[in-house]
Amino acid sequence: MAIKISNRAKAIKQSPTMAVSALANKMKADGIDVINFGVGEPDFDTPDYIKEAGKKAIDDNFTRYTASAGILELREAIAAKLKRDNDLICDPKDILVSPGAKASIINVLMAICDPRDEVLIPSPYWVSYTSQVEMVDALPVLLPTTISNNFKIKPKQLEERILELSNPKAIILNSPNNPTGSVYSRKELVKIAEICLKYNILIISDEIYEKLIYDDVKHISIASISDETRDITVLINGVSKAYAMTGWRLGYSAGPRDIIKKASQIQGHTTSCVNAMTQKASIVALSECDGSVTTMRAEFQKRRNYLVEKLNEIENVKCLMPKGAFYAFPNISHYLTHNTKGIKNSVELCEYLLENYHIAIVPGMAFGAGKYVRFSYANSMDNIKKGVNQFKKGLMSLL
Repeated sequence: MAIKISNRAKAIKQSPTMAVSALANKMKADGIDVINFGVGEPDFDTPDYIKEAGKKAIDDNFTRYTASAGILELREAIAAKLKRDNDLICDPKDILVSPGAKASIINVLMAICDPRDEVLIPSPYWVSYTSQVEMVDALPVLLPTTISNNFKIKPKQLEERILELSNPKAIILNSPNNPTGSVYSRKELVKIAEICLKYNILIISDEIYEKLIYDDVKHISIASISDETRDITVLINGVSKAYAMTGWRLGYSAGPRDIIKKASQIQGHTTSCVNAMTQKASIVALSECDGSVTTMRAEFQKRRNYLVEKLNEIENVKCLMPKGAFYAFPNISHYLTHNTKGIKNSVELCEYLLENYHIAIVPGMAFGAGKYVRFSYANSMDNIKKGVNQFKKGLMSLL
């Protein structure tokens, strides 16, 4: 007799970005040359100085359990980073090191949410936000944005939605944003902070792409707006994107001590701690610099410029120039309503392009924006050139 699966588990959907990458990798294993624009990780190697620190930790036999919150030396390095880069004074006791930013977010959600609490999420959103909110029996409440307002929420929109809710608890703010690449200005963040303070809404500020910003844009952490804002903000960050350390699995949260303490206790009963070697390597990543981040950012900007220009040259495709992260998010709605293949949504379009033109891109439906698709330009320039050409051919074949 089969054991019944929980309703919570039944509600969880596979990560679309992981699904695209898995299918692309399977096709590659079958001998098909697939250009993968789906994966959200730098295509650079972890810098050597960081790898050496990890190797040294192994050689020094630093391979045992650590404190659940992370070793003090690392939390001190994170505190120093927050002071240096974000103008934030943070006690190491108010920092929790977790196995990836995903774990950081869900630890915080578990610490603050009761059943049917409401968590506001600007849309388009990173694919895991809604699922993580649902996993803690809370309710995701979407705040739609459009390309015309650079995919950013407006203060009036936020306040009106809060007033409509029964149990508003938090907002998840992601800047720089995945999938749109939008970055909030200080002025915009001040207005959002004022509303959250007015209604006692916790801000969960996902800043994982902080180092990957372009042009004359500056990253501002909303927690730095004022002391009062800092007291209602949990900052989420990590080493995966900036330092090409996705597989090392280290994120961190920093915020009000009572929330961080409870999140740490939750982690103590789930993942225990981040592996010891990664913690040692991350101290070096956050504290030293060999120019690798600057080099990666410059290369991403060059790729971004080429990809967005070529996407906008395709008839009836519109793509905003992203100011951060490494994603382009073109609007392809024309081809969903004007095609001879019976394609009705972005999922079907992406499946068609993968099967027939061997390019893997992520459907916008995964991010709450069905009229769009997401390209990752964490990819070689050769692949970008070939891939955008295949994308154009694929779209033209629909007409």
